[in-house]
Amino acid sequence: MASIIASLPPPLAAHGRNNTFFSALPKLPFSSIRERQNRASVVVKATGESSESSNSLSIVKSVQNVWDNSEDRPGLVGLGFAAIVAFWASSNLITWFIYRYLLFKPDREELFQIVNKSISDILGQ
Repeated sequence: MASIIASLPPPLAAHGRNNTFFSALPKLPFSSIRERQNRASVVVKATGESSESSNSLSIVKSVQNVWDNSEDRPGLVGLGFAAIVAFWASSNLITWFIYRYLLFKPDREELFQIVNKSISDILGQ
């Protein structure tokens, strides 16, 4: 269980500062705030476990079970390598697209024209 305790200062209007924003508002009695300690205490407590941690543990356990099975190791290594290559290729493709079409205004206008032309070709307009 985690807990946080914080002491917050009172609002600026309670200090008696004369701001132009607050002077336009109707006067409210601040005596109840001044009678207190001029502080607001906040206590936050968190309990229990997150469901995300149990999901990640089950994924780790399933990978460990597959790794322990000796005949599945080459497949697991190949799948891991393919995932790394796919991540690398997709990140490069996204970087190229951003540089080619989104970074500069004339290129964004060109992309807009290409999209509009494709939509009109599909719809037959």
